[in-house]
Amino acid sequence: MDIILNDTVKYLEYLQQRVELLEEHAANQATESVVVVKKSQITADEEGYADRNSGNSDEQRLPEIEARVCNNNIRLKIQCEKGKGVIVKILDEVERLNLVIANASVVPFGSLALDVSIIAEMEKEFSFSTKDVVTALRCALQATA
Repeated sequence: MDIILNDTVKYLEYLQQRVELLEEHAANQATESVVVVKKSQITADEEGYADRNSGNSDEQRLPEIEARVCNNNIRLKIQCEKGKGVIVKILDEVERLNLVIANASVVPFGSLALDVSIIAEMEKEFSFSTKDVVTALRCALQATA
């Protein structure tokens, strides 16, 4: 009976050390995040209708793009206008950046926009910053507009 208790105590001590090690490892991992948003002003006229007033029609088409990195994974959240070939362009650009898509979802956001979420794994050849990824996606989306 004493042998079982001794083994149990040793195993619990091992597990406690393992938990401490994993907590230290988790605390040391850096998470990098970049959000690039181009907002337009919304104004309401006397009748209560809302209107985007950005002064430049190109600014209205700019998407909201968020990129967050943890270890060798990246999460991309994109809100953009609906359009023919937009999803294909986004996925092509992600793969061109040496990212392997693990999961992608596209949900309509209202009648004119798309909400795109992508989880991807960075390949060994990946050498871009999160800001570079956001810039590349923005350029790809502007090329489809």
